[in-house]
Amino acid sequence: MSGLIALLDDVAAISKVAAASVDDVAGQAVKASAKAAGAAIDDAAVTPKYVQGFDASRELPIVWRIARGSLFNKVVILLPVALLLSAFAPWAIAPLLMLGGAYLCYEGAHKIAHAISPDPEHDSQTHIHPEGGGAALEEARVAGAIKTDFILSAEIMTIALSSIPAQNGLATKAAALLVVAVLITAAVYGFVAVVVKADDLGVRLARTGGRAAAWLGRGLVKAMPGFMTTLTVVGTAAMLWVGGNIVIHGLHEMGWHAPYEWIRTVAEAAAVAAPQAPGATAWLVTAFFDGIVGLALGLLLIPVARLVVNPLLAVTVQPLMAALRGGAGGREG
Repeated sequence: MSGLIALLDDVAAISKVAAASVDDVAGQAVKASAKAAGAAIDDAAVTPKYVQGFDASRELPIVWRIARGSLFNKVVILLPVALLLSAFAPWAIAPLLMLGGAYLCYEGAHKIAHAISPDPEHDSQTHIHPEGGGAALEEARVAGAIKTDFILSAEIMTIALSSIPAQNGLATKAAALLVVAVLITAAVYGFVAVVVKADDLGVRLARTGGRAAAWLGRGLVKAMPGFMTTLTVVGTAAMLWVGGNIVIHGLHEMGWHAPYEWIRTVAEAAAVAAPQAPGATAWLVTAFFDGIVGLALGLLLIPVARLVVNPLLAVTVQPLMAALRGGAGGREG
């Protein structure tokens, strides 16, 4: 009898540990997902353009294919890489995070620069589809979306990994990253699916619904262009804010404290000046200056990308991708 009681005690203790581990994983996943929200917002803002021009019946299948590719990127490729870095090269996480932050700054600044001074040649090229139409165009769009997603997913997973305490075990990190990958992919592409079908829903309500439903449908159709513009603006601002914040914190951790300390001092002073909402005021001031730093860094990186990075990619990565596509095409043939 005493042995049974001892066994039950052991089971209860193990259950408590397991429950605590589940709570720890859930807590770390929520915190990591919140830290990665900026990159996720941009992912949601960018993806709808990949279904433009297709028949309505193909929109959701295309979104589903991109979502599967995104989950593959995060779980099969990036999660093991993140765990290897955590186990064998934790020193590399901060520089990689800063590199990803710089990329977010570049993307945000590039969007603003393009909005202020559009490039007619670039715009015309975006409407040229040398791969043809129909299934070939869909394949090219999906492949392009998954490639873009890989960069954003890498940033999301790196941000998530950096927000998990180093003392956590490998299993906890793996579980938390897996939860982050699934949650963010489901949230982003679930949202994208709703956005791309909102017009169709509005038209259907306007045509077949009652008076109230028709009014709602017409309002939905009219609101979507403005909503997409707002989403793009929010995504751009989030990229600059998150990218700037990552770079500033990285510099602080590497020993250059001036930008971080100056922004913190200004934010604290602003919080004292607004006692009704000190926390929100400090956050807004910090986000504002993080965004300014992100914009400045991104503008500096635009010529670097145009003159150095893009030509380098053109002679290294792009031929490799073309060879892989050619090999895949040959096997299929």
